[in-house]
This record gives sequence, C-alpha cells and structure tokens, in this order.
Amino acid sequence: MNKIDRRILKSHTAIQSAFLTMLIEVGFDAISVKAITDRADISRKTFYLHYVDKYDLLDRIVAKQLEELEEICDQKKEKGFVEGTVIWFHYFEKHKAFFSALFISRSTVTFRERLLNFMMNQLSNKIDKRDSKNDNEILLKFLGMAVLGIMESFVLNHLNGSTEQIATQVGELMMRTI
Repeated sequence: MNKIDRRILKSHTAIQSAFLTMLIEVGFDAISVKAITDRADISRKTFYLHYVDKYDLLDRIVAKQLEELEEICDQKKEKGFVEGTVIWFHYFEKHKAFFSALFISRSTVTFRERLLNFMMNQLSNKIDKRDSKNDNEILLKFLGMAVLGIMESFVLNHLNGSTEQIATQVGELMMRTI
C-alpha cells in the first residue's frame, strides 16, 4: 500500500477542515477558494495542486461520505430492516451539520443526485426482482425519493421524534412496501 506524503496529507486535511467549517458556518454558495486558502493558511497554488475548484473539493468529500455509507450498509446486512435503518439514521445524525449544509445549498444538486443513486442502489439489493407485478425502476425511484426526502427533513430538524422513532417508522414503511 502506497503511503501518502505527509505534506500532501497535511494540505488535504487543512483544506478539507477549513472547507467543512465554512460549509457549516456560511454555506456552500458563500465559500470561495480564496476564503478556503485563507482559513487553511495555504497558498492558492497549493489548493489548485490538489483540487480543480470548490466543486471538485466537495465532490471528493461527498465521495468519501458515500464510501463510509457503503461500509455501514455492508456491516448492517445481517441486521433486520428496521435495525439497519436505525444504524443508517444514526450515521446521518452524527454528520448532521455536514448534510444539513448540503441540503440547504442551491449549488449542490449533484450531491442530491449522488445520494439518491446511492440509496436506490442499496434498495435494489432488498427488492424481490422476481416480483413481476411491480416495475422495479419505478419502485426504486419511489422508495429512493421517499427516503431521501425523509432524510433531508430529519437532517434539517423538520421532523419530531427521536432518531430511533423516525428510523424505525421509515424501516417499517419500507418493509411493508418491499
């Protein structure tokens, strides 16, 4: 396994930390590369050695989050549907500030699309593909959009109830639908 140069790792950490702090404080739309470099105490040249622009930076951070979600999905395969959904919601609760900043931004449509595609891919593993009375594409889109909408409302604190209550209800609804 190749080791990453410590200077590169230090630059990535500084850039991503500054970006995430600003994302939560001022939102994606208000962030500029200059502001990121000022906060990270690096030059613009250093930033551009690692990222094309702030969208590239966001894309890589989102990719990392989706990798973590993939690992969680693999770990929860042995759990029941409801218990697995609770684990999923706890992940979003832990990263609520990050996801909230992305959901309220006007410029992060790509994030929503990637998260929806990720959710639909995970749901496709749960659907009985032999059931010919349902159009799986429509069912996946329906469930994916439903879960995405609930997750967005959860992250933005638009729902009442504990994480377990909300996640359990979502898991039960999905179990009934699938």
